[in-house]
Amino acid sequence: MAAEQKVLALTGDALMHVDAVYKVLGDLQDGKVEQDHIHIITQASSLSKLPLKSSSVDIVITISQSLEFPSSILLGEISRVLKPDAKILLKLDLDDIKSVANEKYSSIQRRLLVAGFLEPETVIRKSDDSSSVQYIGVRAKKPSWKIGSSFSIKTVKRSLPKIEIGDSDLIDEDTLLGEEDLEKPQLPVVGDCEVGSTRKACKNCTCGRAEAEEKVLKLELTTEQLNNPQSACGSCGLGDAFRCSTCPYRGLAPFKLGEKVSLSGNFLVADL
Repeated sequence: MAAEQKVLALTGDALMHVDAVYKVLGDLQDGKVEQDHIHIITQASSLSKLPLKSSSVDIVITISQSLEFPSSILLGEISRVLKPDAKILLKLDLDDIKSVANEKYSSIQRRLLVAGFLEPETVIRKSDDSSSVQYIGVRAKKPSWKIGSSFSIKTVKRSLPKIEIGDSDLIDEDTLLGEEDLEKPQLPVVGDCEVGSTRKACKNCTCGRAEAEEKVLKLELTTEQLNNPQSACGSCGLGDAFRCSTCPYRGLAPFKLGEKVSLSGNFLVADL
């Protein structure tokens, strides 16, 4: 006597005919239906959890007129209650089967793959005389391993190839260096000139900066330059921040070009 199988039938409708379940069940088992215990759940569209134990169902059948049934959440629950290597068949109970494109069946197959099922395929059930199509469904199966199962992976230890190096293949490192490489590098001479936001020549300046500063100090403003100041670069009247090192107006307050340079009345008054 064959072992009794537990079958779960789901539908999003309010009613489900047992004959329809047996017909689909016969197609899944190649026409052999033996003492199957069928558990039918109607209006299962809103279910988020099935009232069954994990890995307790041998076959799951869904019959619906909607291509979106069962949902991804319900597919996850179906995978939970199915035994390893068990089968699932989604039957599309449509009035006009020809109106459904192959892309819809491919979408259902992808949903089954995402839910963790294997080998999804379209099943076409024709009449006995093959003159018409009774229904179209999508069939798949749950993997044969259980959730949480583990197994060891055999690794093959591979040793590195041995390379023999003779004395003739070695190179003396000293031969790679030339006479220029062996010379000690000459560091640049660092003077004692102060370097900062403002540079000034040191006491014993030899770089020519002291001479340049003396030239700037010797520059004197003429009466014409004070009464009618002009600028070749256009920055002399903006202030010392914009003036060059040889500008004759360095040290004066900002002014407008063409107007007489004048100092404010409190220019000589101490700030403190």
